[in-house]
Amino acid sequence: MAEQPARPVPEFGREHDHAVAARASPTKRLLALSLPALLIGVGSALGLIVLDLAALALEDLLWEVLPATTGIDPDGAGWIIGILTGAGLATGLIVRFAPGHAGPDPATESFFPPPMPLSTLPGLAAAAILTLATGVSLGPEAPIITINVALAVWICRRLVPKIPTRLVVLMVVTGTFGALFGSPVGAALLVTSVAATIASKELLWDRLFAPLVSAAAGSIVMLLSHHGSLALPLPAVELDILPDLGIAIVVAAVAIVVGLGLLYAFPLAHRLFHRWRDPILPLTVAGLLLGILGAIGGPITLFKGLDQMAQLAEQADDFTPGQLALIVLVKLAALLIAGAAGFRGGRVFPAVFIGAAVGVLAYALFPGIPLTLAISAGVLGICLVVIRDGWLSLFIAAVVSGDAAMVPILCMVVLPGWLAVARLPEMRITPPEGHGANDAATPARPA
Repeated sequence: MAEQPARPVPEFGREHDHAVAARASPTKRLLALSLPALLIGVGSALGLIVLDLAALALEDLLWEVLPATTGIDPDGAGWIIGILTGAGLATGLIVRFAPGHAGPDPATESFFPPPMPLSTLPGLAAAAILTLATGVSLGPEAPIITINVALAVWICRRLVPKIPTRLVVLMVVTGTFGALFGSPVGAALLVTSVAATIASKELLWDRLFAPLVSAAAGSIVMLLSHHGSLALPLPAVELDILPDLGIAIVVAAVAIVVGLGLLYAFPLAHRLFHRWRDPILPLTVAGLLLGILGAIGGPITLFKGLDQMAQLAEQADDFTPGQLALIVLVKLAALLIAGAAGFRGGRVFPAVFIGAAVGVLAYALFPGIPLTLAISAGVLGICLVVIRDGWLSLFIAAVVSGDAAMVPILCMVVLPGWLAVARLPEMRITPPEGHGANDAATPARPA
């Protein structure tokens, strides 16, 4: 229909009407997005809870019920090697025969995956549960984000098709991160980095609004469910600013060097494990190697590392430097093998464990330094390499310390740390063209 000519109005009135429309239109749009964002955040957290509960049930069966029934020591080398070798074989069978091959290779994925077909999700969920329950050194973030994205996009396309897919992906990622960390702050910092790369005339907080609603909803659900937290039981610190700043920089630098070893070995290990088209043999061999590493390093080097990190912090005075160095090396090798071989899981949580272990090692070597300072600096350094996001790395290190007094020190340490890692390659494999290369590296853009 042809547009009717507007009646002439005073210039002031026209400007006023335009200003009101400019204010009202974004506000109405954000209000309209609030309910879908809230539901996506709640759904993302519930997806994580269901995955965790399934993994905990299988973990209890494998590591408590069966050993008690058979009289076998679950901490013994034979049981650890057997469980992890079986996990590799079972994961290989799922990846080989499940529809969609249990999703794309996690080594090629970023935090913003494209939506997968729903037929892929049962296999991916089964493989992720195996990873979490059997002691593989990976966390839940990669598979649960992929599962939540696929479900949310499928639902939104049918119920609210006007919401762009990229915005749905962004809300799912922030909702899931809010749930993973029990706080919307980490998700807020992650999405702020994304929003800063988008050329838009929108105000920053307008672009962040719906993702932050989702992140807040996801974190509240997790807090209500009393799931585990990244915060460690660490002593409060009375900082001596300049000396402690120097200590933190040195510990973070050591953690960055440790991370660099992982970063540069990752593509080599990935090529080695993917020389065969059939994933069953390489994943079984990888499971065997993980079992041997677990037998060497002990139970503290198994699983994603959240509970084990708390144990490490609580018993920091009971470990010798040699034991801690072994724990760091074993966990590094386990993360390298698990991440490169194709186990379905994420690298953030085991990397945080490694950073904490580097901090405890520094404390064991130099008992005069504050334990909280050493652990948070170690976590910051390794996360800068593995995650490649200064804001998110800073947030994780601050949460692990559980001490607001650490924030100014960490803010200073992250600056030289970022200069050291900013031009390094990502810890991610670029898939060959035509083999499911995704556009995950392109952040979801709010509409």
